[in-house]
Amino acid sequence: MSFTIDAGASVKRLQAAMPLDALENRILLCHALGLSRVGLITQSERALTEEEAGRLSALVQRRLDGEPIAYIVGEREFFGLPFKVSPAVLIPRPDTELIVELALERLPQGGRMLDMGTGSGAIAVACAHSRRDGGVTALDLSEDALEVARANAAANGVQVRFLRSDWFGAVGDERFALIASNPPYIASHDEHLSQGDLRFEPAGALTDHADGLSALRTIVDGAPAHLLPGGWLLLEHGYDQAEAVRALLAARGFAEVQSWRDLPGIERVSGGRLA
Repeated sequence: MSFTIDAGASVKRLQAAMPLDALENRILLCHALGLSRVGLITQSERALTEEEAGRLSALVQRRLDGEPIAYIVGEREFFGLPFKVSPAVLIPRPDTELIVELALERLPQGGRMLDMGTGSGAIAVACAHSRRDGGVTALDLSEDALEVARANAAANGVQVRFLRSDWFGAVGDERFALIASNPPYIASHDEHLSQGDLRFEPAGALTDHADGLSALRTIVDGAPAHLLPGGWLLLEHGYDQAEAVRALLAARGFAEVQSWRDLPGIERVSGGRLA
C-alpha cells in the first residue's frame, strides 16, 4: 500500500485522512511538522508546504511498510522518561516497567545494582533516575547499543557505569545488591520473530538462537557469584517461560522464588533472593 500527501492539505484533514490509527497519525504529524499535541489543535487549519507534505508522506510510507513508530521518530517513552532508540536496540515496552518497579522495591538504600543486556539503557536509567542514592552498572555486548544507552543516561541526567561485556565477563569479582535483566528469550523457531515490529529489531537482543532459555540459564548460573548475601535476581522472560525460570532459580539455590504478572496479567518477571 502506498500513500501520498498533497501540498496544501490541512493538519485537521490529515488527522482524519491518513491511513494509520489515530494515535500514530498524531505522532507522525507532530514529528514531521515539529508540533506539540496542543499545536495540532491550535494550528489545525495550517496548510502543508510541498516540503512538509513530502516529508510526512515518507514517514507514513515507512510505517505502512511495517517499520516501528519508535524507530521512525527515534524516541519512546519509558517509565515516564524519554529514550532515544535506533535499530541497534530493542524498543522499550510498557511490560518491562514491571522489572523496574520490582527492582526499586528491593534495592536497599545506597545499594548497587547491575543491569545485564541493557540495550537502550531503559532499566538502568529508569532505576538510576528514581534512586540517586544507589549505584547502577549496565552492560551490553553491543557497542552500538551502549552508545545509545550512554546518550539516554546523559539526556536524563543520571550517572550509570556502562561496560561492554559478554554477560558477567567484565565485572570480575564484583558483587551487587540486585541484578536485573531483560535478556534475549525468544526461541529461534518462534514465528513472532518474523512478524510486526520484531522484524525490524536487532535479532541478537530478541532471540538466543536456541530454545529461548540459554541466556536465562547463563545469568541464573552466574548470578550467585555476583550477588551480595540476600541480594535479588530479577529476570524478564516470555509469556510461557515463568515455570521454567522458577525451576532454574530453585535449582541454583535461590530463596523466595516467585513470578510477577504485568498489566495484561501475564507472568512476565521471575526472581529470587540469594540465601
